[in-house]
Amino acid sequence: MKTTVKTWLRERSELGVGALLFLLGVLVLTDALTLDADLTGRGPVGPATVPLVVGCGLVVVAVLLSVDVLRGGRGEAEAGEDVDLSEPADWRTVLLLAGVFLAFAVLIGPVGFPVAGALLFWGSAYALGSRHLHRDPLIAATLSLLTYVVFDKLLGVPLPGGPLMGVV
Repeated sequence: MKTTVKTWLRERSELGVGALLFLLGVLVLTDALTLDADLTGRGPVGPATVPLVVGCGLVVVAVLLSVDVLRGGRGEAEAGEDVDLSEPADWRTVLLLAGVFLAFAVLIGPVGFPVAGALLFWGSAYALGSRHLHRDPLIAATLSLLTYVVFDKLLGVPLPGGPLMGVV
């Protein structure tokens, strides 16, 4: 049977994923190796360690995936997959989530993480189908404040506090 180039590419579309992972790995490694950071007094683990590990991991996974695809391997849905590929995409949910993330990005500066985060958590829950209008905002506010306190106060990762900066 004669195989056309188009058929060959369609049967090996996972090579595109491998190429993307490889390029991303090279980008991460390049950034890590050209990182301009003061390394004095940091010990053996510096700011480039994690990007180097992630970049190497991306390159290794890309090579392994590409070799598997070229040997005839194909990705297949798992038996427990709960996604029905015959159904159309739920664009309403996708657009609601995109709007929630965009609103979060716009609001985090002026109103701070606790308020913007609460809106992000509540909006995401609403977009994904939760309709508990009394419970969800309380959980979102609690989760947002807890996240803010853990990152800002305990881990020392500064998050914008907004108007609540003096309260929390």
